[in-house]
Amino acid sequence: MSQQPSQTALGDVAARTLANATKSVPMLSTISPRWLVHLLNWVPVEAGIYRVNKAKDPAAITVDCSNKDEKELPATFVDYEEWGREYVLNAVNTVVDVHTRVSDLYSSPHNQIKEQLRLTIEVVKERQESELINNKEYGLLNNVAKSQIVKTRNGYPTPDDLDELLSKVWKEPAFFLAHPKAIAAFGRECTRRGVPPPTVSLFGSQFITWRGIPLIPSDKLPIANGKSKILLLRVGESKQGVIGLYQPNLPGQQNMGLSVRFMGINHKAIASYLVSLYCSLAVLTEDAIAVLEDVGVDHYYDYK
Repeated sequence: MSQQPSQTALGDVAARTLANATKSVPMLSTISPRWLVHLLNWVPVEAGIYRVNKAKDPAAITVDCSNKDEKELPATFVDYEEWGREYVLNAVNTVVDVHTRVSDLYSSPHNQIKEQLRLTIEVVKERQESELINNKEYGLLNNVAKSQIVKTRNGYPTPDDLDELLSKVWKEPAFFLAHPKAIAAFGRECTRRGVPPPTVSLFGSQFITWRGIPLIPSDKLPIANGKSKILLLRVGESKQGVIGLYQPNLPGQQNMGLSVRFMGINHKAIASYLVSLYCSLAVLTEDAIAVLEDVGVDHYYDYK
């Protein structure tokens, strides 16, 4: 009968009782890059309201390219709509509760309050991007004019379909916005046709492009029954495009439109912090945005 060799040195399990593990901060799998927020131009509003003013009848503005004669020049003026659409900032709020005993005793090596607030703020910012796309009042998907809606020709996003979008937003288009699965579906259609799209580097990451316009991924665009949508945007106030709106100079402001305020400690020794993010979005002209609908994301090819 064989004998187990006797231990001649300190083992791993016992040794770890004297060792300090290096601990990471808490990870949250739902955090995304939120490229849409980075790519929008953000405009501060004074009192939580932004009004879009337009000209009433552009065709009534007359000008003349005169010949070498003395004919009378046209007289004109620009009339305004009496009351433009007003966008009111939307608030994403939550209250973070931390027991003072927990923050006092268990904040090394990572501060408990700091990590609770950091993760909560990440969730609030994820909700912000979702609202920018899906909000019933100001979300991108709900503010596309009927004339700017395109449907896929065969149910899958082809180069021809994206070209059709470009014909709708031809004045300085900035980027396509799509679910990662929709971008992958477009890549498959390009590969099948032998025209793999080139890539471009933005913010240190690689994005595929079409006609030089990047396809920006966001998991906030919905997929239902294997179908999604692809948006094309022009951005910037000076370009009469899509703009983000935020409230500046908030009490307890952390960054653009985001504030964290200490609300006090109750009789159960619970410290509370109010996290608020105020934002909205405005489409300044109808041709600043278009959408491709009926985008199938679950079709694959067998390459031989």
